[in-house]
Amino acid sequence: MTPDQYCQEKAAKSGSSFYYSFLFLPPEKRRAITALYAFCREIDDIVDECHDVNIARTKLAWWRSEVSRLYEGHPDHPVTRALAPFAKGLPIELFSEILDGMEMDLDQVRYPDFSSLQLYCYRVASVVGLLSAELFGFENRKTLTYANDLGLALQLTNIIRDVGEDARRNRIYIPLAELAEYDVDPSDILNAKTSGNFEKLMLFQIERARRYYRNALHSLPPEDRKNQKAGLVMAAIYSALLDEIEKDPGSILTGKTSLTPLRKIWIAWKTWRKG
Repeated sequence: MTPDQYCQEKAAKSGSSFYYSFLFLPPEKRRAITALYAFCREIDDIVDECHDVNIARTKLAWWRSEVSRLYEGHPDHPVTRALAPFAKGLPIELFSEILDGMEMDLDQVRYPDFSSLQLYCYRVASVVGLLSAELFGFENRKTLTYANDLGLALQLTNIIRDVGEDARRNRIYIPLAELAEYDVDPSDILNAKTSGNFEKLMLFQIERARRYYRNALHSLPPEDRKNQKAGLVMAAIYSALLDEIEKDPGSILTGKTSLTPLRKIWIAWKTWRKG
């Protein structure tokens, strides 16, 4: 199996909406973004699947060394070997930020306020948006503002969708200050206990995510829309996901709202054509 095949299989197996946003890219850009996505999946899986924190730290430390090897020109892992042709224009410190964000999951299972959550979102999502923007290409540096806000919006959507799943891992990403504001006890989330207050809290989270999508789209310069189409596809798919969650916000405590693969393909194709 070649490094590119490894990354393609990693992306396809995940079933993520990101995979569908890559489908209509030119082959070389699809190779690049699939390798970046596979990198993120590899290190995210460490945090989600490794139950021993010390082993997880050791694995993340290995990846820090592997990123250094990537930039020195002799990567070992299939993912970094696939990334190697594209790494020259990507700032190494952004890969360090992603690893820092993943390591936060080993230390922090609650966030006191939105400001502290923003740092996490920046590291695990906005930075990926910035790297993606570099891979896709841009003329106007305002596109980086778009990429930052889009990454934040996508991560906030993930947090909303995964409230119940995260709670089963004893993680609550909704800021504690906002739980208090809406009179929702953290134990209610951990015990999958829905209420009118919980639903109001989630509607607030949904509206904030939508605001960041609007900010992102407003920031994207017209001359860069063509190159950044994959991000627009992601925004469309995830916005449709928010619409589904909004119909029954309480259900996210016990299940995981998702779109069918066929609907994702349809949204991706429609958005790509519209551009």
